[in-house]
Amino acid sequence: MSHLVRMPPLEPAAMNDAQRAAAAVLAAGPRGGVKGPFIALLRSPELMQRLGDVGEYLRFRSALEKRISEFLMLIVSRHWTQQFEWAVHVPLARDAGIQAETVATLAAGRRPAAMAPDEAIAYDFSVELLTTKGVSDATYSAVLAQFGERGVIDILGVLGYFTTVSMVLNVAHTPPADSRVEPLAPLPL
Repeated sequence: MSHLVRMPPLEPAAMNDAQRAAAAVLAAGPRGGVKGPFIALLRSPELMQRLGDVGEYLRFRSALEKRISEFLMLIVSRHWTQQFEWAVHVPLARDAGIQAETVATLAAGRRPAAMAPDEAIAYDFSVELLTTKGVSDATYSAVLAQFGERGVIDILGVLGYFTTVSMVLNVAHTPPADSRVEPLAPLPL
């Protein structure tokens, strides 16, 4: 498979009015510009704006502690072997309190042994959902007890949003912006 960028950044002169307007809105928000998945998503400016709003809520205003949100983003990035999101969120997860050993074990595709109790619950829920397309009653009860109904919905939002973003980035072949983070190795099938 080729790894040439399939959807490179659009030059302003090549954008239509809707794309220019959407790019301006994104640049004025907390992201500060058209980066990462938004480079490809700009081809569908209304979808880009709507996903941008969802992502902004999930990253900056959800019911979840930042440490848990960033941990979930790493789980999804590992699941999809998504290099851009991994490179962006490893430093953010570390800054939010995720241990280096946890990050390294996730990168290797294994369940981290030394997680905080809430991280273990979030991990088990996420991996069970991503691999089996559902969760058992026991897993649901544990995540509900830990995070409450709003937290469960916000976890699902993070998983779903970052799955969408990962698919966009993987198809577009968007390269990681930060080369200081070790790239993810492919997981065996």
